[in-house]
Amino acid sequence: MSDLPEVGTRVSLRYRLPAGETPPHSDVVGHLVDTGATVRVRTRRGDIVEVKPADVLAVRVVPEMPVRTGDIRNLEHAAALAWPGTEHAWLGEWLARFGNGSTRRANSAVPLRFTSYAEIATVADWYSSRGVPALISAPDRLLRIPPGVPTDAENLVMATDMDVAVPPAADLRVSSRPDERWLQLYQREVPVEVLTAVVDGEVAFAALDDAAVGRGAVTEAPDGTRWAGISAVHVSEHARRRGLARALCTGLLAWARDRGATRGYVQVVADNTGARALYESMGFRDHHRSRYVRAEDLLAHT
Repeated sequence: MSDLPEVGTRVSLRYRLPAGETPPHSDVVGHLVDTGATVRVRTRRGDIVEVKPADVLAVRVVPEMPVRTGDIRNLEHAAALAWPGTEHAWLGEWLARFGNGSTRRANSAVPLRFTSYAEIATVADWYSSRGVPALISAPDRLLRIPPGVPTDAENLVMATDMDVAVPPAADLRVSSRPDERWLQLYQREVPVEVLTAVVDGEVAFAALDDAAVGRGAVTEAPDGTRWAGISAVHVSEHARRRGLARALCTGLLAWARDRGATRGYVQVVADNTGARALYESMGFRDHHRSRYVRAEDLLAHT
């Protein structure tokens, strides 16, 4: 059967068993991870079922499993540890991060569990003592933003499982710190101390073909899942549309897999259609959204 959906699609697949078995066929529900010489389906438990294309009898697309609030909390916890700024503090179950104003992500608090507006006031005081406004990164379902409160920079968080090993490009360079050339190619004025910061994890900086760079981080969620976060991906304009971004990200995932990561995520500006298309083609799927909101705007609505 040749009419298979694209890799990453959740399907119900019926396939032929070896001759003599009873019943003569079986079924598997999961995500397609390969549709080449061998059809591979990853089940919800993480098992890989391999089927010859000629043995596929029928396939249908099935809806994605709903993302639970606990799933969002676990991913956001791991992601916050992966980009903590140069100073961070746990304020109850909020992680406040400060990076001297460099990037929103490193200068915002993440409400991993919200109970009252008193926590927002505590967060505001923490940032006020550092002379900066309090910015909150508000993920879906972890903090409800009242109608009328302005938000900014909505991000789409995409996630994938990392069951199929893909070898990195032979000329991919990975190091624990960004060198001068990496920083030149990145083209953003983000201090090295912000880029290299991580809590209870490990970071890596990859470069490919002297034209593409990216950052990877491995951190652990409260449920024990080790997550691989990809960020700071940039390809020089003259080298785009050559597959460098895909090869670079694949290499970072391979690096993270070697360190025990089983799931990966990216955080993409919601209207960046090019980045979304790339990650979708790599098997990433929408997980949840997050946006930034000022603490003073939230407190004004109490």
